[in-house]
Amino acid sequence: MDRVKGKTCIITGGALGIGRACALRLAGEGAHIAVFDVLDEAGEKLCAELAAMGARARYWHVDVASEAQVQQAIDDVARHFGSIHVLVNNAGIAGVDKPTHEITEAEWDRVQAVNVKGVFFCTKHVIAYLRRAGGGSIVNLSSVYGLVGAGDVPPYHASKGAVRLMSKNDALIYAGDRIRVNSVHPGFIWTPMVEGYLRGSGATDMDSARKGVDQLHPLGHMGEPDDIAWGVVYLASDESKFVTGTELVIDGGYVAR
Repeated sequence: MDRVKGKTCIITGGALGIGRACALRLAGEGAHIAVFDVLDEAGEKLCAELAAMGARARYWHVDVASEAQVQQAIDDVARHFGSIHVLVNNAGIAGVDKPTHEITEAEWDRVQAVNVKGVFFCTKHVIAYLRRAGGGSIVNLSSVYGLVGAGDVPPYHASKGAVRLMSKNDALIYAGDRIRVNSVHPGFIWTPMVEGYLRGSGATDMDSARKGVDQLHPLGHMGEPDDIAWGVVYLASDESKFVTGTELVIDGGYVAR
């Protein structure tokens, strides 16, 4: 119950899906929760739910592609909670599913702005506060598509590969500050983003489409947000004090083939 007791955790893209599960599990383990998202109603509702659990939680409207919004919100989190110990860079979008030669510059840039620059901006502006706290943990949500190709969504693959290497490099840069940086690589997790991806790929029968994706995983099914959230709890906690610069793959065996 107290695996991250008293730690202030920022979760980007925290209103729904994996981010929401991370917020609930970290709060259940004693953390103070700062939720960053652009989905205001869902974000406020989540924080009310966390408060009802007895957790300290607050929502900030933040587009992680905006450095000014990121900086202002992180500074405000530090003022509100008094310190910051954990950053979970979860915000991300899938982008268009087209062959590379058909993608427009704007379509490419939007995915990189959220998935890559968002991680950069949040990391950049949280470092001073993690140093002030004597160390901390940054958990970057990549994907199995940051490890292997699948012949689809080129901007997403590129962005998640970037997040993997950013994590390793920052792990080396900030190790002397006792700031650990790791990436998490989910397989397909049943979230609004994955449902939207399937619909965008032309699926009309969602039950059939979901079963098809289930079979991509040797365990025979997609994951749930909690499967990822518990991995994030581990990386946020002192249980992982000797873990940095590595990938935590939670994928039902997807990349083991």
